Amino acid sequence: MKKSLIAAAVFATASFGSSAVMAQTVGTTPQVLDLTDGTGFFGDTLAAGNSGASFNDHFTFSVEGTTGWTFDAVVSSISRSASTGLDITGLSLYSATGDTLIAEGVMGSSGALDVWTVSSGSLAAGDYYLAVSGNLVSADAASFGGAVSLAAPVPEPETYGMMLAGLGVVGFLARRRKAAKQA
Repeated sequence: MKKSLIAAAVFATASFGSSAVMAQTVGTTPQVLDLTDGTGFFGDTLAAGNSGASFNDHFTFSVEGTTGWTFDAVVSSISRSASTGLDITGLSLYSATGDTLIAEGVMGSSGALDVWTVSSGSLAAGDYYLAVSGNLVSADAASFGGAVSLAAPVPEPETYGMMLAGLGVVGFLARRRKAAKQA
């Protein structure tokens, strides 16, 4: 009876241990995303031998200034087939303060070619991170890569109209002042 209890305990421990190995998280996190000139590239390479593991990489960056910035990112991975390499399961943009979700990514395709995009129309000054998550579906090494664009907002047409009207008023006043000096 004691031997069967000990054997059951050893078997249960081995079972829990093997599932813990399968549920491991791999990858490097966080990494700083360099947005020099408003663009940058990011990605990660995941080592072989991690079949069944998941990854959740964070790419941090800062936004400066007072205007709302437009943020766009795309991430992709290419494998020989849907059953090799990795499967990207999420792409999200978060505010680093309080881990607040700003925008959730949209899957463009899945399988041998995974493509995800995320956009946000108005980022204020502050710290943010881009989270890429997924699973390794085979024991092969795998990698993913992406690109980010951070652009100043484009003025609305009404802004141009107001600017032209203001220039017209300034021109009218300058002409009127010149005519008054000549009289």
